[in-house]
Amino acid sequence: MIRKCSEADEAEILRIINESAKAYKGVIPEDRYQEQYMPLEELRREMREMTFFGYQEERKLLGVAGYQPVEDVDLVRHMYVLPERRRTGIGSELLCHLMRVAGTRRILVGTWEADTWAISFYEKHGFKLLRNKDQLLRRYWKIPERQIELSVVLGMEP
Repeated sequence: MIRKCSEADEAEILRIINESAKAYKGVIPEDRYQEQYMPLEELRREMREMTFFGYQEERKLLGVAGYQPVEDVDLVRHMYVLPERRRTGIGSELLCHLMRVAGTRRILVGTWEADTWAISFYEKHGFKLLRNKDQLLRRYWKIPERQIELSVVLGMEP
């Protein structure tokens, strides 16, 4: 079941993000990785700016995805599935849910260039790598220049 998350879910969201992001260790540059990938205060800021949806089984969140309308596009943000539940369809269900929520709006997702497994996942769902990633990242995201250097943007037209 997919449901909208609330403040009461912040500990579980944080756990899912930080457990899942351990896959980045040794993949993305050391200056962009920290052992607690997302601190609690950062998650709280993100939760004020976007809606998180969670995939839940037996009252336990197993995956999360953020959804953020910005200007004329919708962003997929912070999509993570617990490592032991990857490759079970949870990520696909979350993404399809966000695509339904977006309706006819253009959807963009940013990820690390080195995150080849995520890039493949989004391409499998019809997203295409976009050439003007620096321009898109500066316009729609609030991220440091170093992250812009190391990221890609994929998009899907409605």
